[in-house]
Amino acid sequence: MNGATSPAATGEKQFSVSVASRANLFILAFGIIVFVFLIVFPFFGGTPWTRRLVDFFTLLALAQFWNLMLGYGGLVSVGQQGFIGIGSYTLWLFADVLHIHPFIGVIFAAIGGAIIALPTASLVFKLKGGYLAIGTWVIAEVLRLIVANIKRTGGGSGITIQAATKLGTEVRVPGTYWWGLGMAAIAMAVTYFLLRSRTGLALKSIRDNDLAAESCGVNVWRTKLYTFIISGAGCAAVGAVVAIHLLRVQPAAAFSINWMAYLIFITVIGGVGTIEGPIIGTLIYFVLRETTSKYGEWYFIVLGLLAIVVVVWSPRGIYGYVAEKTNFMLFPLQRKLKLPESRSGAAQMAAGSGEAGN
Repeated sequence: MNGATSPAATGEKQFSVSVASRANLFILAFGIIVFVFLIVFPFFGGTPWTRRLVDFFTLLALAQFWNLMLGYGGLVSVGQQGFIGIGSYTLWLFADVLHIHPFIGVIFAAIGGAIIALPTASLVFKLKGGYLAIGTWVIAEVLRLIVANIKRTGGGSGITIQAATKLGTEVRVPGTYWWGLGMAAIAMAVTYFLLRSRTGLALKSIRDNDLAAESCGVNVWRTKLYTFIISGAGCAAVGAVVAIHLLRVQPAAAFSINWMAYLIFITVIGGVGTIEGPIIGTLIYFVLRETTSKYGEWYFIVLGLLAIVVVVWSPRGIYGYVAEKTNFMLFPLQRKLKLPESRSGAAQMAAGSGEAGN
C-alpha cells in the first residue's frame, strides 16, 4: 500500500495560473517609459515630426480597430472608410455648426460612428465572406454620395473646418498629436481587454467556426455587433482627428478606398489576429512612406512587392512567424498552467517507474 500523502491532504498548492511572464513585465515597464516619452514629445520634437507622428498614430489606431474585426471576429470589411468619413463630417458639424470645441467634437464623432454602425450591422450581417466585404464597401460609397450631394457640407469640393483653423498651430498641432496618441493607446487597450474577456473568447470561436460557436451557446449576432460598433466608433473618432489635422474634409479623401488599402497592407504585413502585428506593419509602412514616396509610382511598387513576399513567406505576417517560432507574445492573452516543482518531479518519477515496470 502506498503511504504517500496527496497534495490536497497536505494543503499544498497543486498548480498556479499566470498570464504574463517576467519578460512581459519588463516589456510593460519599457512600454510605459516610451509612452511617457511620446506624451512629452511635442514640447521638444518640433512641428514637422509631431505632424508625422499624428499620421503614424492614426494609422495604427485604424489598423487595430480593423484587425479586431478581421483577425479576431472574422468580419471581412472593406468599408471602414465610411466611418472615417462620417467621423470627419460629424466633427465639422459639432465644431462649426454647433460651435463645440473641436477636440471635444472628437467624442461626438465616435458616438456618431457607433450610431451609424447599428443600422449598417443589420444590413451587412446577413452577408458572409466576400459578399460581406462588398456590402460594407457599397454602404461606404452610399455614404460618400450622400455627403457629396449636400450643399451645406460643400458638396464634392468639401469644406474647411473653421473652428480648427482658429485654434492656431501652437494649440492645434500638439492637441491633435495627443488625440492621435490617445486613440492608438485606446485601440490597443480596448482590443487587449476585450480579448481577455468572455466576449473575446466568443469572438475567436466565431472566427474559427460560427456554427460550432452558436451550437455551444455563443450569441453570434450580438458578439459581432459589439465588435462592429467598437470598430465603427473608433474609426469615426480617428476620422475626426484626421479632419482637425488636415483642417479640411472632402468626400473623395475622407471616404477614399485608399484607407482600406493602407489598413490591409499594414495588418497583413504585420500579422492578422495579433495586437503586435498592426504595430509592426505601421512601422514598416511609415518608414517606407517617408523614404520611398518621393520616387512616385515606385513607392506603390515597393509596397506591392513587399506585401507579396511576406504573404508567400509567412501567410500569418511577420509577427505571426515570430510567434510561431518563439511562442512569445508581447501582449499575452492565454493563461498558462504551472505545476509546482515537487509535483512535476514526482510526476516524472512516477512516469519513469511505470515505464520500468512495463
